[in-house]
Amino acid sequence: MAKVVCVLYDDPVDGYPKSYPRDDLPKIEHYPGGQTLPTPKAIDFQPGALLGSVSGELGLRQYLEANGHTFVVTSDKDGPDSQFERELADADVVISQPFWPAYLTAERIAKAPKLKLALTAGIGSDHVDLQAAIDRGITVAEVTYCNSISVSEHVVMMILGLVRNYIPSYQWVVKGGWNIADCVTRSYDVEGMHVGTVAAGRIGLAVLKRLKPFDMHLHYTDRHRLPESVEKELGLTWHATREELYAACDVVTLNCPLHPETEHMINDETLKLFKRGAYLVNTARGKLCDRDAIARALESGQLAGYAGDVWFPQPAPKDHPWRTMPNHGMTPHISGTSLSAQARYAAGTREILECFFEERPIRDEYLIVQGGALAGTGAHSYSKGNATGGSEEAARFKKG
Repeated sequence: MAKVVCVLYDDPVDGYPKSYPRDDLPKIEHYPGGQTLPTPKAIDFQPGALLGSVSGELGLRQYLEANGHTFVVTSDKDGPDSQFERELADADVVISQPFWPAYLTAERIAKAPKLKLALTAGIGSDHVDLQAAIDRGITVAEVTYCNSISVSEHVVMMILGLVRNYIPSYQWVVKGGWNIADCVTRSYDVEGMHVGTVAAGRIGLAVLKRLKPFDMHLHYTDRHRLPESVEKELGLTWHATREELYAACDVVTLNCPLHPETEHMINDETLKLFKRGAYLVNTARGKLCDRDAIARALESGQLAGYAGDVWFPQPAPKDHPWRTMPNHGMTPHISGTSLSAQARYAAGTREILECFFEERPIRDEYLIVQGGALAGTGAHSYSKGNATGGSEEAARFKKG
């Protein structure tokens, strides 16, 4: 029997919900492109419930305990005295979400001799030292596509929020004002603007499809070029390099994975390539950007706005400069953990666990690392190496 350690974010400050604004979720048959939704043998939760917090437990306790496994759920994940680190010593499986990542550094992996599976309830496994997982033969898996559309919706919302100056305008209302001139001095239309995505995978392509009706000029760059038919359908302009795309666009959105080749790809030097007054939206990973370079670009006006819901580390320390820099539209990492998305990634997590415990193959699209090598989606999207360095700073959130 296995020990499964699950790291989830805290419950709401006023307690676990007793009711919800809506009674059900829309039914989705499959993802764009035809990939099927998760197919576990059963689920033990009501879709639309809060599953991603500690009391929600991803709906897994009944299944795991009925099969004789030990199930530990905690939100205490950072620092050597955290419950997560204490439980690692005899853990067989670790589950966490990108929004509240349990950083599996090489040091922590070394303290977990029984660990066989690191499972991301969501998309993005950069909180795991992939090189250490490769070296140890640990399987790394995630629930591909479960929240890609959720994130793409968030990107479109943030682009409109920045360009139309929504957040400061809303704040004038809350303060009792009617300061139209103050609101509109930073407000523009997106119509006619050039918008580009760095990476046009599931999320990036979904963003482009959703922006096409706004009559924007659409650009993209990716290590895998899209089919010509898709480029023609959406009127896309392809750029061979990120740097070429930066110079062409009024709005840039980052939708690529974090790995050693993309870490800090937005920095003081690359920001000089952007148009003055460009907008940058990052719902991919905070560490794609040099934290202080972003703040400097907003202060100087090189960037007119920056929005995103990804930080490094997560949770971000109280003194993280992105909390206080000018003209930002930051949220905590929520884009992929809507109640709709939670139902899908909780079901996908159970599907992966069923395959693991029953020694059946895990879907290829869910695999990041297996058998000592990048595998499945991991081989397509990631590179070897480690992007977890500096994650210990997350412990300062508790102290702050």
